[in-house]
Amino acid sequence: MRKLEKHPVKGKNSMSYWWKIKNPFSVVFNFLVIYTARFMPSLAVKRFMYRFVGMKVGKDVSVGLGVVFDVFFPELIEIGDNTIIGYNTVVIAHEYLIEEWRKGKVRIGKNVMVGANCTILAGTEIGDNARISAMSLVNRNVRENAFAGGIPAKEIKVTD
Repeated sequence: MRKLEKHPVKGKNSMSYWWKIKNPFSVVFNFLVIYTARFMPSLAVKRFMYRFVGMKVGKDVSVGLGVVFDVFFPELIEIGDNTIIGYNTVVIAHEYLIEEWRKGKVRIGKNVMVGANCTILAGTEIGDNARISAMSLVNRNVRENAFAGGIPAKEIKVTD
């Protein structure tokens, strides 16, 4: 199960109020840093840029080309040491819905491999040494040492 803070809204859909939820200047700054980092060839510079917007990024983390992290709440994203996030993956820490908005921490453990073109939703945790196959939707927690994949991602195998 995902751990999410829920915030109800009245009237228009929750995205109509995004500027009340998060300072627009902060969102623009985060956007510029995160989208610049998407195409930065240096992994060390990418790690620095992600830390600069509040993400917790471990040692020797490798973030592939085109990866997008949440521009509203990057401070809710944590990536453990020696993890690889594959090409074009999306990691979000919030959701805007019709009658509410939600946010939740995303924790990606140590020595995790996330394949290309994955989506990791708010409030999920991927345990240490887990492997996520390409094109997967992570909408629930993945245990440590597990191999998971699919839409939605399901545990395929646990390795020792």
